[in-house]
Parts: sequence; structure tokens; C-alpha cells
Amino acid sequence: MATISKRGNRFVVDYYDALGRRRRERKRTREAAKRRLAEVLKSDGQLIETRRTVKEYGDAWLETYGKTHLKDSTYQEYKAVLNNHVYPAFGRRPFTKLSREAVKRLIAEKIEAGCSRSTVRNIIAPLREMYNHAIDDSAASFNPASRVGRFNRRRADNKRIDPLTKEELHSFLKIAKEQEPNYYPLFLCAPTTGIREGELIGLKPIDVDFAGRFIHVQRNVSRGKVTTPKNGKTRRVDMSVQLTNVLDELVAKKKAAALKREMKKPAEERRKAEAVFAEVMEDWLFTTPEILPKSNTATRRKSPAKPRGGTQLDPSNLRKVFWSTLTKAGLRRVRFHDLRHTFASLLLQQGESPAYVRDQLGHHSIQITVDIYGHLVPGGNRQAVDRLTADVENAKPEESEATGHKTVTGVLERGSDYV
Repeated sequence: MATISKRGNRFVVDYYDALGRRRRERKRTREAAKRRLAEVLKSDGQLIETRRTVKEYGDAWLETYGKTHLKDSTYQEYKAVLNNHVYPAFGRRPFTKLSREAVKRLIAEKIEAGCSRSTVRNIIAPLREMYNHAIDDSAASFNPASRVGRFNRRRADNKRIDPLTKEELHSFLKIAKEQEPNYYPLFLCAPTTGIREGELIGLKPIDVDFAGRFIHVQRNVSRGKVTTPKNGKTRRVDMSVQLTNVLDELVAKKKAAALKREMKKPAEERRKAEAVFAEVMEDWLFTTPEILPKSNTATRRKSPAKPRGGTQLDPSNLRKVFWSTLTKAGLRRVRFHDLRHTFASLLLQQGESPAYVRDQLGHHSIQITVDIYGHLVPGGNRQAVDRLTADVENAKPEESEATGHKTVTGVLERGSDYV
């Protein structure tokens, strides 16, 4: 129980904090001691400890909650944000004394320093979540980082996307097919499905439904670890006919190569074809190129050496191949993530529904889709009204027309191939 006692010419507030540790705070007057006693008894009688700094609470929160409940990539991002942005600003301040004004000043400073809207949002996210947990644990009475989004409005120059045009995408895929055949299926998949880089690396043949013509995106590879997709949600992404055929051929080659390797084993060690194919379906869809070992006398005397490659892709190496292919195609250097933006922009420019694009991209809300890509459809609303007027004028009661979603392949050209 929290109490006030007098020691000499000071009044001592004696209490146990939310972690069960005993605290004694000296105050000069009885009134000050009473005010402090009222503070520690807030939140339904739970005791609030005010001596811990923002850094002390943040480090403890990361260890107790972050490591066990956050994805590893999110945990690393939160830790970096706290160390690089939050702690330098007010890490030594008392945790329960941090004000909304201080958080607003931090936002203003980061914007003034040229940070993007998303960067500022990522800085505030762990701080806000940390205080939400503190309130639940009665370690804080309010959240200074809540509802501060209006101080971080999107600026026009903040939209950092650089999608390829349909002509540029055509040139890129043509060079990729000719000079990087191992990476061509992935380079085709990225801009025609909008799947993220880590999600592409985490795809397996079993995720591809060739009959239904869709890909089930259900995992992501980040920093070498397999996790769930962003937002923790799986989704189905439609495939064009061309992509379906390319991936079907890729999986068939993988099965043939695996069966060929199996046939090189002694007869008594060989597995049935079904078991070999099942293993292929559970392996990675996009892998590093297989490099056959050089044949020489010494190699032939021993057991045949296994080919190198056929392993999970490394994001850094993948980007190097991507940029090299752009250079060979005579195109400007863009980010790999801009292939995702290319998918969205081409669909919207051809009149596809933002709701459909949202579902394909796996955005949390349609507002995100509109915020990022809405400016890429100049005059889109006027065109929609024109089409509506034309449809109404030309409609006949007995007429009906089946509708369906277009694909990026149809935007590039009405054929079935890019080359």
C-alpha cells in the first residue's frame, strides 16, 4: 500500500511500482507528496512508476514483448528506430512525463530534415505501440504518440515511386528473356502480379494453382528468415495466361532435372517419381542458376560432383541482376520495388478498379492504394463519366455483357508474348 511519512524536514512517498519494486520519493511539502501519491494510485488503483526513462522502458518492452510477439524484421526495424531517432530525442526523459508536444516537435524536426512521410510514420509506430502496452500494464496513464497522424500529412514531393512504362517493361522483359533466362520467370512475375520481393523469393511451386490461374502468397523471406506476408495476411494473386505458361514450364524443368539426378543414384537408393516431384513442389520456385561442375579426370574417378546453385535467392544478388538487366536494355535505374508500382500503375491506367488493385497488392485499405497511385490516372474520373454516359445512351434492355478483370499482359500488347 502506498503511504506518506515524514523523515526529518522531508515527506516520503513509499510505494511499490508496477514491477513490484519498492520506491521511496522525497518531497519538500506535504502537498507535493499528496500529489505524487495521487499519481501513483491512478489507473484503477495500480501504481505507476515514474523514474524509468523512455530508453529504459523501451529496451525492456523490446525484450519482453518485441522478441516474442513481433516478426523478426519488425523487431529489428523497431530497435533501429528507437536507437537512431527516439532515444536521441528524448530517451533520457521520464517515461510517464513525455508530452504530446515533444512528439509533435520530433515529427516537425524529421520533416524539416527531409524525412519522408513513411519514415516519420515508422518512427512514431514503435513509440505509440510501446505506450499502448504501458497503459494496458498500468505503467502509464496516457499515450503521447496517439493521434498525431495529422502532423505528418503527405506532401506532393513525397511520392517516391518510379514505375516503368509499358514500352520500358516490354524492353526489359525482352532482354531478360534473351540474356537472363534463369531470372526471366521471376522478372515476368513481379510486374504482372505486384508480388513483393521477399514474397517472390518465398514462393514455392505448391503455391501456384495452374488450373485456377492464381498464386497463393502465404510467406515472405526477410533477412534470411521465412515469415508471413506483410500485415500477416495471405492473399491470392491472379496470373495472366502468359505467366501461367512460363511458370508451368519452369516447374516442369525442375521436375525433369530432379528426376534426372535421381536416376543417377544406385537402383536400390532411387525414390519413386511421385516422391521426387513432391519434393520439387515443396522447394523454392525461383532459385539461383545451377552451375555444372567442370569435368576432369580427377572428378570422373570420384563420385560425380553436384551442380552448384538451385538455392534460395539472395535479395542483394537479385537486385544486382535486375539493375544489370536494366542497363543492358538501355533503361534508367529504378528500384526492384518499382516493378510492383509498375503493376499497379498499368492496371489503373487501363481503367481497372482500385479495389481490385488493392486486393492484388495486399494493401490494408483502399486509401493506401489511392494515396500512392491515384495521381497516376490523370483525368480518370472524367473518363469514367464519359464511359458511363456512352453506356447509358447505347444500352438496350435485352443486352448483357460479361465483365472481368484485365491483366497487365493486355496493356503491354494484345498478344500472348512480350517478345
